[in-house]
Amino acid sequence: MTAPIPRDLPDLPAVPSPPLLLPAPVPAAAVVAPVRRPKVALIRLLIALAATAGVALELLLGSPARTLSYFSIQANILLAVVMLLSAFRATRARRPLPSTVTGATLLYVVVAALVYHLLLAHTTPPFSMTGATTAPPRWHGQWATLQILHTLTPTAALLDLLLLTPAARLHLRQTAAWLLYPLAYLIFSLTRAALLAPSDPSRYLYPFLDVAAHGYRSTLANALLLGLGIYALAVLLVALDHTRPTPVRRRV
Repeated sequence: MTAPIPRDLPDLPAVPSPPLLLPAPVPAAAVVAPVRRPKVALIRLLIALAATAGVALELLLGSPARTLSYFSIQANILLAVVMLLSAFRATRARRPLPSTVTGATLLYVVVAALVYHLLLAHTTPPFSMTGATTAPPRWHGQWATLQILHTLTPTAALLDLLLLTPAARLHLRQTAAWLLYPLAYLIFSLTRAALLAPSDPSRYLYPFLDVAAHGYRSTLANALLLGLGIYALAVLLVALDHTRPTPVRRRV
């Protein structure tokens, strides 16, 4: 005979739950073997050298104080520094620079290129960073400098994003911070003009920011339109970064 089944079963101990997975204290970069990219480093070094050459040539042709006050000169100096650091990191297999920095740099040089080709290249008198009143002939030093700073380096920086940088690194939340430097440059430009003598030919570097010719209301309206255009371009760069295919699978 089998024993009767007891009516009151004893309480069984609870089954222990599986342990929670804690985050690994070791970063993935320490597990995955570092990858050096000498070809990428070489290309970015060449971009840095091109930007440096354009700035140096402009400094030789014009007044350093005036030359360094141009937006395109400052943007190309920033591009040279960023590309040099990026080349070093690609050589040493280190983490890339923050996308906030690289995205802002790309935005500034592209803005400088578009402003030159759309607003300044065909003005009368011709636009010049040295104060020349006549257009430089083709293959002249001043002409070459303008092409390097406003065509070559911006195109190279854009190709670096499209061909050498993983996709979806730029973010829409970064675009507001990118506008801080153009705003600071506007304040710098107007303050610089107010401190210089009215007879100084280099008082206003850009015709659309010429308060003496347009007044503050029109000048600020031009600056507002330009700022909206810069923000639209920043959003476009972010959208392009998220819709393009990833050209590389590893960090560059």
